[in-house]
Amino acid sequence: MIDIENEVFNAVYEDLTAKFKDISVTSDYIAMPSEFPCVSVYEADNASYDKTQDSGSNENHVKVMYEVYVFSNKKSGRKSECKTLFNAVDAKLLSLGFTRIAKQPFPRDDGTIYQLIGRYEAVVSKNKTIFRR
Repeated sequence: MIDIENEVFNAVYEDLTAKFKDISVTSDYIAMPSEFPCVSVYEADNASYDKTQDSGSNENHVKVMYEVYVFSNKKSGRKSECKTLFNAVDAKLLSLGFTRIAKQPFPRDDGTIYQLIGRYEAVVSKNKTIFRR
């Protein structure tokens, strides 16, 4: 199986921690973080790309999907902080060769936490080259 999750997470982690002080970045899905602001980036899907599978059923490419969850609990400026953090993740993933397929707010009932969710896709070769399609 072709796996680039560590490389992708490390690239995003290094970029975010260099730009933002006191940010929590995780590679796991979390419904609610214990620290804020928080960014979760993880591989949500990794499937064989059958268009390039050879007659021996060898995997030459995979189609991957990453999910990004951004949380802020600031008393004032939650939405703005989320957008700033999301834009930084977006720029990094696009520079790696991903395509954003979704970005949407996720409403919280009590209104004290703002959350954005994003999804990114790419096709990855067995030598770990990332292709937009």
